[in-house]
Amino acid sequence: MQFSARLTQLRRAAGFTQQELADSVAIHVNQLRRYEAGTAQPTLSPLVKLAHRLNVSLDELVFANAQFDPPEELVSQFLAVKVLPVEERRLIIALLNSVITYARIQSAKNKADEVADASEK
Repeated sequence: MQFSARLTQLRRAAGFTQQELADSVAIHVNQLRRYEAGTAQPTLSPLVKLAHRLNVSLDELVFANAQFDPPEELVSQFLAVKVLPVEERRLIIALLNSVITYARIQSAKNKADEVADASEK
């Protein structure tokens, strides 16, 4: 979903008219209409105000939700890691980076094996 459609959807879900939302974030209603029509893109300042007023994150407003949200089963772990001491967080980050690197290497190896198998046929 494009930004303009997300903005419109979120505004309607929050129960705002275009005029009400524009007034509440101190932009002209015509500018909000351009954002919703997709003929203009807001700069950071209006984006922050819109996200705050619509009670959503910037990611949710600007990007498709699923694109950047962590999988549900990891959210509680991420929150638990957030309160750990710095050294323990660094250790967890290093571990995650190692696992991610390993998975990427395995994926590349599998693709190379598939290409090699296909060229042998």
